[in-house]
Amino acid sequence: MGAKGKIALGVVVGVVVIGAVSANAGDGDSGSGNGRGSSTSAGRESGKQAKDDTDADADADAATKSDTKAGKAEGAGKKAAFQGDGDFQVGTDVKPGTYRTTGNTDALCYWERSKDASGEMDSILANDNVSGTSYVTILKSDKLFKTSGCKDWEAVDAKASGTPATLIKGDGGMHKVGADIAPGTYRSSGNTDDLCYWERTKDSSHSMESVIANNNVSGSAVVTIAAGDAYFKTSGCKDWKKSG
Repeated sequence: MGAKGKIALGVVVGVVVIGAVSANAGDGDSGSGNGRGSSTSAGRESGKQAKDDTDADADADAATKSDTKAGKAEGAGKKAAFQGDGDFQVGTDVKPGTYRTTGNTDALCYWERSKDASGEMDSILANDNVSGTSYVTILKSDKLFKTSGCKDWEAVDAKASGTPATLIKGDGGMHKVGADIAPGTYRSSGNTDDLCYWERTKDSSHSMESVIANNNVSGSAVVTIAAGDAYFKTSGCKDWKKSG
């Protein structure tokens, strides 16, 4: 059975999961200029001028090397850990840890954590169809991670921080609380046919135990995302605006 053809098992707490997707805010980059001058004032005597110019050139060269090194480090941090298509053996092809994929559309991205490589439904530990961004934690006990139609996956630092947003795209997907979005009370209105689904979770394993609360909504939805929540997932909803 092809991965794209599978339906996400989903996790529910008294409601039917339509499907959860994810979106993240982008990481901000800081400027690399250091503002140092490369020459001394014209009023200084020539011997001191030459020395200062030499020192300034050395500082500028050091700053350039430092910025180049920082640029390489930043680029390395954003390098994909593995591709968005394929079967990956945990511990051999991919290390246990938390990963993120962004920029997915129309729920064409499918991923799956499995306890073996039999391909049977009973082997699936967790899975999801994704629009936007998804986070997933691959455990040491997992045997296989499958991904199909997804953008490449990048490793995520558990301690990573960001500038939390107060507006959440309703079909944006999975957001890291405190890094992607700010905790607080949010409202989404104008939803129809119970197609809006939201979920608060305590981790990114996508297991039943990770769900704190969830719901399928028609009309207006109000949810309070606690500071202690790990992630907030939203799919098929109108945009969420922070109201408190």
